[in-house]
Amino acid sequence: MSYQPSTTSLPAPCLVDTGTVINKKDMVRILQHLGRVRYIHTQEEQVLKQGEGYVVEVFSDPQQATLVANSSLYLNVTSFDYMEMGQLDDNQTYFDLMQDNRCLRILPSSNPLTERTTCSLNDATLEAMLAEALTARLDACLDDDGNNFGS
Repeated sequence: MSYQPSTTSLPAPCLVDTGTVINKKDMVRILQHLGRVRYIHTQEEQVLKQGEGYVVEVFSDPQQATLVANSSLYLNVTSFDYMEMGQLDDNQTYFDLMQDNRCLRILPSSNPLTERTTCSLNDATLEAMLAEALTARLDACLDDDGNNFGS
């Protein structure tokens, strides 16, 4: 009798507002669009540092550090074992980046619904400006080519 591995696979996890995230790609996806945040850095439940900042970059690279400096957060998910996400009593969302007895708690300060609307408008404006600039450049090139033929 031979062992045949199961052809059925388990469904991927589904977390809604609370749960433990261990997959680094999932952690990056959740954290990368946070914008303005408050942070609390604790070790063995002692607050070491807290402040406000902006999430500038979220990445996964074992060769780089997580950096919090000058109100800027550069979060490397490989600096942490897992992430707990949940809500406080006042419905404030939090993301706890955990590594041994150290926790970097991230509390979003901005609303992603309003931030995304603003970004969409800015993206659309930028796209229109780029299209206009490219059209003007193409027109200028065509005019230059037309002048060469007439000489």
